[in-house]
Amino acid sequence: MPRFDRYLLAQLLIMFGFFALVLVLVQWVNRAVVLFDRLIANGHSAMVFLEFSALSLPSVIGNVLPIASFAAAVYVANRLASDSELVVVQSTGFSPFRLARPVLVFGVFVGLMLALLTNFLIPASKAQLRYRQVEIRNNATARLLHEGRFLHPSPGVSFYVGRIGSDGALENIFLSDRREPGGETAFSARSAVLANDGRGIKLIMFDGMAQRLDTGTNRLATTRFGEFVFDLGALLHQTSFTGVLPSEMRTRDLLRPDSVVESITGQSAEMLRREGHWRFSLPALAVVTSLIGFGAILAGGFSRFSLWKQVAMAIGLLIALKSVDNLAFQRATSWPGGWILAYLAPALGLALAGALLWLSDRPALAAFRRRMFGRRARWSAP
Repeated sequence: MPRFDRYLLAQLLIMFGFFALVLVLVQWVNRAVVLFDRLIANGHSAMVFLEFSALSLPSVIGNVLPIASFAAAVYVANRLASDSELVVVQSTGFSPFRLARPVLVFGVFVGLMLALLTNFLIPASKAQLRYRQVEIRNNATARLLHEGRFLHPSPGVSFYVGRIGSDGALENIFLSDRREPGGETAFSARSAVLANDGRGIKLIMFDGMAQRLDTGTNRLATTRFGEFVFDLGALLHQTSFTGVLPSEMRTRDLLRPDSVVESITGQSAEMLRREGHWRFSLPALAVVTSLIGFGAILAGGFSRFSLWKQVAMAIGLLIALKSVDNLAFQRATSWPGGWILAYLAPALGLALAGALLWLSDRPALAAFRRRMFGRRARWSAP
């Protein structure tokens, strides 16, 4: 690779690392705040919070990589143009297409990273994340052990724990059961423990009282007990880990779905093919976004002033390209073979990038470029 190509590729990789780090941190922190509020506030440990945060990280990285590659290409091209480095390089005979070669190498590098994420890491992390969510949702201890709060684990049931000892013993228990029509039962106990006898979770209460109110006759029956076992299995609705989401499956199973895959996912073959092909569409889109950002700056020509018009045009093209991709994703299952729409946005983006590079290499269009980007827009040295 020639020296200039290595120099430009190094600049792109440095800025890509910076933008990717910033964008990942911003999105990850936003997601971590929600996870922290939901997990820690519900009695889960910090290790569970860290585990969930780590499992959500591949999806966050996959979302920001195309944007980071676009931002890096625009920033580097803008800086090279402002410092007149592109003018010097073009005066040596480098055409815009030749200048874009290291940008293409950079885009392919980002695309390969994204392909690894979309085809391997993200499906595996989503499957593990859903499994842990179901496991924690079925954890009776995490759902019931909250000091000083009235909880409602099931309609018609209220539960309160005054204090949780260091050995796991519960103190000052109150349990109200209003599920049966025509009556309400309230249990109170000095202490209690949770136990699993293999058939479900049991609440064993000690030194307490049970009060049964018959709403039809307004009669209250009171019973004191030294030990009482209450079955929590009917209160805690267990969620089973059944079925597989298309986003959790292997790519080869999505591209060639059979009746078994359709049955376990509950999706049609066209829906599954769409999911599989979009795992290749996103890496391809990351390649063309960097070319569009670089080509938009070159198409504006040389300017002693800021290149904000070119930057705005690049952002507008990126938004339009993403809109086309979203629309194609929605229409992909409307007819057989619609999965081919997954590659519409990358093909359109490649055509746009080629058109921008072609425009920047046509001196006959200098007047059009001056009207579009300003009177000083030209690549020859002033």
